[in-house]
Amino acid sequence: MKLGTIGTSWITESFIEASKDSQLLTLTAVYSRNAETAKAFAAKHDAPIYYSNIEELATSSEVEVVYIASPNSLHYEQTILLMKNKKHVICEKPIFSTTKELDHAFKIAEENGVYLFEAIRNYHSPNFTILKENLKKIGQIRSANLHYLQYSSKYDSFLSGENPNVFSPEFSGGALVDLGVYPLYIAIGLFGKPTSVNYTPVKLRTGIDGSGTLVLNYENFTCSIQCSKISQSYIESEISGEVGSFVLDKPSPLSKITFIHHKTKQAESLEVNQVQNDMLYEIKNITQIIRQSNQAEYENLRELSKLVLTVTETARKQSGIIFGVEKN
Repeated sequence: MKLGTIGTSWITESFIEASKDSQLLTLTAVYSRNAETAKAFAAKHDAPIYYSNIEELATSSEVEVVYIASPNSLHYEQTILLMKNKKHVICEKPIFSTTKELDHAFKIAEENGVYLFEAIRNYHSPNFTILKENLKKIGQIRSANLHYLQYSSKYDSFLSGENPNVFSPEFSGGALVDLGVYPLYIAIGLFGKPTSVNYTPVKLRTGIDGSGTLVLNYENFTCSIQCSKISQSYIESEISGEVGSFVLDKPSPLSKITFIHHKTKQAESLEVNQVQNDMLYEIKNITQIIRQSNQAEYENLRELSKLVLTVTETARKQSGIIFGVEKN
């Protein structure tokens, strides 16, 4: 399939490299609002076409599917434009700012006969599948603690008085939607919809959460998710049951899964070696769904995106974190 991209950051470069490795997507066009940036990015990645006008990308006959990695607040408008022009869309997490945007976007996708996906690499990985298939080994689940705390490369700029997109409510930023979605996807993917959620954020001067603790309440246990872009953590994550526990290195990439039996203390490594650029797995799964018109699997992913976004939206509103798109 012929691939177009929006965004010129490292994450777009990673997606392009994974696309090449997959041999399922062929980069044909790149887009940036700045023509010189688009030209340089196209040359760097051997893309034959570059655009600085998004309408031209949307109407191009040389593009079938578009990967979006623009600032979060731009995802919705760009996605709608592309899908109305019959382009499949793979939108980097978080897919949108609100569930209202999500519901409308999936409606537009259906009306135009195209697919819309949220790019969430850890959910598509072989090790997540292994974890899910072995979940019963630990018996009745009693607690889960999942962490993703990573000091942002943009935080020093923020401290110096600048307002990078990731710390801006106008660009739908914050730790929960940027990093918290990784452990949240694992939790929802394993345990399903929680009965209730509670979020305690550490707010920055912009009103956005620099870090926070999200608690997902289930019938017989709670799942605690810690996320941060203003500090770093080196502790492992854990899912504990009455029989044993899973110890995980971190939610993304999920490269270590150790099962420990409570009584015998015996440890068993369950993980497999994954490719370094684990975007490869989401690309393979997504392109297979499109090619095979696998509606059942598509609807599973759609529902998962809805559940995750519902949780983050609920958590934000509990804490008075309001995005710019919600003020219009």
